[in-house]
Amino acid sequence: MILGIEASNLRRGGGITHLREILRAARAREHGFDEVIVWSGRATLDELPPANDWLRLEHDALLDSGFASGLAQRLWWQNVALARAARAKRCDLLFVPGGSYAGTFRPFVTMSRNMLPFEPRERARYGISAMRAKLTILERVQSATMRRADGVIFLNEYAKKRVTSRAGALRGRMTIIPHGVDDQFRIAPRPQRPIATYDREHPFRLLYVSIIDVYKHQTTVAEAVARLRARGLPVEIDFRGPSYAPAQKQLNEVIARVDPERRFIHTGGATKYVDLPSAYAEADAFVFASSCENMPNILLEAMAAGLPIASSNRGPMPEILGDAGVLFDPENLAEVETALATLVNDHESRARWAAAAHESASHYSWSRCADETFGFLADVAKKRPPAQGGRPED
Repeated sequence: MILGIEASNLRRGGGITHLREILRAARAREHGFDEVIVWSGRATLDELPPANDWLRLEHDALLDSGFASGLAQRLWWQNVALARAARAKRCDLLFVPGGSYAGTFRPFVTMSRNMLPFEPRERARYGISAMRAKLTILERVQSATMRRADGVIFLNEYAKKRVTSRAGALRGRMTIIPHGVDDQFRIAPRPQRPIATYDREHPFRLLYVSIIDVYKHQTTVAEAVARLRARGLPVEIDFRGPSYAPAQKQLNEVIARVDPERRFIHTGGATKYVDLPSAYAEADAFVFASSCENMPNILLEAMAAGLPIASSNRGPMPEILGDAGVLFDPENLAEVETALATLVNDHESRARWAAAAHESASHYSWSRCADETFGFLADVAKKRPPAQGGRPED
């Protein structure tokens, strides 16, 4: 069999990480795929493993332009040219991990990987803006894609229930395949010290890795940390990640009010993927306050890194973290403060939570993700009636 992968709208972050890691770990031929063809722009293809005896990387210059300037030509390519290319290559199945596809090639499998379009309450945080309009359109487009698909991959049970409740009945097969965690993040939990062993010169270091955005609630976390400092606790927090400009402005305003000299609230900006393991290794605990996630890869990385964690109780976070950490309502400042105080003050619970989280993270691997993904793709391809497949009839 021949598998085609449409990767034109995988441009950064978790989408590229997922595709790169499953291709790196894949045993494609064991699942019956003699050839796997990936179509995308040069920047994305450069992030993927090099071509080999079964992997082909197909570059199209139409996919190299920026998001806004090249939108029309990318839509034409995805919905018209791609079907022609896949048929010309005699593909048996098309995999569309980006979640949006209106082309004519069948059969195809897609993924649900972005929860924001399916959470109206979260979309409303963007007010009247281009971002909110984009998310509204994405819900319609991705819902239509999933309804037409021969198979849909969800990342966890929460996402499956939430998305299907919004998208309506799906005709194709459905499965749940969580992402993995790269081994470079796996660090044995460190011994936990009482907070009395820390001081202002050697503070307890909290880390929050994520884009600074309105649904990530960094402002509430910053306020909570300031309250802990006012109570005499020697804590500091480091926010790492790129930013959505309006959210960054809100965070800067909070910092200017509670820590104008930036003694205990730090914003490090975007951190390269290869530098993240050292960031986790240098932290004493991790905070994750997002109210909207599909698969919280960052939370999994912190779990694998053996860190004690305080996390939002929204979305799939309770499903992923379970009782291996302390949960809070990310929009309730008092709850965030209480959760962080518990994390900081109770070193025995910290040790227990870190060990449990590290053990839970051991069940998430890219080899497992790749094996389950290619197994599902092969099943969909094999069970599709030949007359309706993407190959031209002989």
